[in-house]
Amino acid sequence: MDGFETRAIHAGQAPEQRTGSVTVPIYATSTYKQDGVGGLRSGYEYSRGGNPTRDALQECLAALEGGTRAFAFASGLAAEDCLLRTVCAPGDHVLIPGDAYGGTYRLIARVLAEWGIEYTPVALHDLDAVRAAIRPTTTVLWCETPTNPLLGISDIAALAGISRDAGALLAVDNTFASPYLQQPLALGADVVVHSTTKYVGGHSDVVGGALVVADDELAQRLAFMQLSTGAVAGPFDAWLTLRGVKTLGVRMDRHCANAARVAAMLDAHPGVERVLYPGLPEHPGHEIAAKQMSDFGGMVSLVPAAGVDAALRICERTRVFTLGESLGGVESLIELPARMTHASVSGSVLQVPDNLVRLSVGIESIDDLLADLDQALG
Repeated sequence: MDGFETRAIHAGQAPEQRTGSVTVPIYATSTYKQDGVGGLRSGYEYSRGGNPTRDALQECLAALEGGTRAFAFASGLAAEDCLLRTVCAPGDHVLIPGDAYGGTYRLIARVLAEWGIEYTPVALHDLDAVRAAIRPTTTVLWCETPTNPLLGISDIAALAGISRDAGALLAVDNTFASPYLQQPLALGADVVVHSTTKYVGGHSDVVGGALVVADDELAQRLAFMQLSTGAVAGPFDAWLTLRGVKTLGVRMDRHCANAARVAAMLDAHPGVERVLYPGLPEHPGHEIAAKQMSDFGGMVSLVPAAGVDAALRICERTRVFTLGESLGGVESLIELPARMTHASVSGSVLQVPDNLVRLSVGIESIDDLLADLDQALG
């Protein structure tokens, strides 16, 4: 199965053997009958350690990212926490993007730092700055590309070379791009991270996260930590995510097409000072994004010309774009990151501009989306 859309529909999802159901069942069970003491039936004993519905999702995600193993979690941050606790020890050092997602920053700076993890924010597009920030104790180079919410772009292949030279692991948060648009493992990354809540699930009805790897030894370590800490995806959440991923390809095509039209409209609007979208030729990461992504994604950020008050008015005036956190669903969302998703970085070096507006461009009629933004800007 070489085609992405074919893998999304069939990988890990063979018809169920007993009834022939073409949809993976929801195995709503906590435990399994054993064939004698110590004799597992089909490898299952307790659903924290393994569940057929979760396994189907994990197999599908591994196939979509070109990995050998995937691990599904209760949230994206649970996936991040599992990875960092697996590969880091007290005293180790982590490099993070200078515009990292607020939740990632909070996890590292306010939770793992108390455990003894040290971290340095760095502009990942500046490879010399990245090399200079590497320490002998650096174990992880954490990358987001595109970043949330500034849409920064990093060269994954170049960062992979730096991390290898340093003996560190490169983890790439692929949430904004999705596996449909970007394949970090093929570019040299060691781990792909997802909030499957977003584009993978795609319908704003489930929270989840995932890790995907290609190295068997790292996979074994992650499997042990997932089992030991237990923040696994439940069977219904796994089923919803698996249902969503079947349409990821066709959804992303529309997300990208709509976002490109929205970005062009905003770029020409007199009420907008700046548009952040990697598909615009003037975006500082445009050439790298064009090299490592098959399209530019569904996220657009803008800075209105009239400051914070204008940003607030835009958020309040939209009718098709719903004011809300999260992203990647079929419906369009609008938010003010400084006061919403990224309030946790307020006062830090990662603080985002107060007047930045973030759009998650959905798959509605493009004419309705453009008209909505035009009236809100007016």
